[in-house]
Amino acid sequence: MAPGRNGAPDLTQSRPRILVVGGTGFIGTHVVSHAVSLGWNVCSLSVQSSGRHLPSEVRTITADITSSRELREKLGTGAFDYVVNCGGYIDHARFFSGGRRLIDAHFDGALNLIESLDRDVLKAFVNIGSSDEYGNNAAPQLETQRESPISPYSCGKIALTHLLQMLHSTEGFPSTTLRFFLVYGPGQDDRRFLPQIIKGCLDGQVFPTSHGEQFRDFCFVQDAVRAIFLALECKPAAGQVINIGSGNPVAIRQMIEMVRGIVGRGSPQYGKIPYRTGENMSLYPDISKARSLLHWEPLVDLNAGLVRTIDWYREPT
Repeated sequence: MAPGRNGAPDLTQSRPRILVVGGTGFIGTHVVSHAVSLGWNVCSLSVQSSGRHLPSEVRTITADITSSRELREKLGTGAFDYVVNCGGYIDHARFFSGGRRLIDAHFDGALNLIESLDRDVLKAFVNIGSSDEYGNNAAPQLETQRESPISPYSCGKIALTHLLQMLHSTEGFPSTTLRFFLVYGPGQDDRRFLPQIIKGCLDGQVFPTSHGEQFRDFCFVQDAVRAIFLALECKPAAGQVINIGSGNPVAIRQMIEMVRGIVGRGSPQYGKIPYRTGENMSLYPDISKARSLLHWEPLVDLNAGLVRTIDWYREPT
C-alpha cells in the first residue's frame, strides 16, 4: 500500500474507485449513494452542477463530455476501477428539430469518455441503455431482437450499445449494457411521467393524460441500482446487453389509478393528450437473461414502490 501524507498508509488506494457519469441525475445519485455506503472511492461527473446534494466524501467534476479536451483536463489520469455511464438525457425531439445534440450527447460524448479512461486499471464499464432502443419490436422485448430506433435519442443509445459490443469483441473492453425499462422512485425529475401524475394527485388537480392503453414496465430504482453493482462484479456479463425491468407489465391507466388510490385524490382527464408518433403500445421486457446471468431479481413490487415514492414527494423540500 502506498504511503499517504505524513508517511501514513493511504487507505483510499485500497478502496474501489468508481466514476459515475451523470452522478447528479436521478439514477446516478442513487448509484453514488450506494457506492458511498459500500465504502468506495466515488467520483461524480456531470455536465453542470445540480441542486442535488451528494455525500461530502464524493469528488465532483463538472465537465461537458462532448468536449474531448475539457473531459481529459478534468478527469486527469482517468484511473478508475469501475465506470457507470448514466450520462445523457431523455428527449424525443426529431432529428431536424434539434435531435443532433442527442446523438452527440449519447454517442460522441461516450466516445470521448472511453478514450479518456485508463484501460490498464479499468475492471468494468456499465452503460445504461434504454427500452426505447427496441422501438416497435413486439413484447416482451428480448435482447436478441434487432433494435429499431424511432428517434435520435434511441439511435444514439443503439449506436453506443453496438460500439461497446464491438470494443469488447475486438479489444476486450469490459463493458456491459443494461437496458433499463421505466425506472422510478424517490428523486425523479418532476418532468417525467410518474412524478407528474403523483404531484397532480397530491395537489388534487384535474390533469390531462393519454387514454392510458399503453403497457409499460416500471422498475424501482433500488432494484435497478442493485443490477448495476451485480453487473460490475460479473465478468461473464462483459460484452452483453441485459434487460432490466420488473417483468410485470402494467397499463398506464392502471398505474394512474393506483396512484390515485394511494393518494386519495386527483382527477385525470383520459384522452386529452395524444399518443406519441411511433409509440410502442406494448413495451415490457423478458428479464430471464438478468436472472440467469446476474442472478438478479426485482425485489420491490409496484404497490410498495409507489408508496415509498409518493411518501418521498409528500415530504416538504
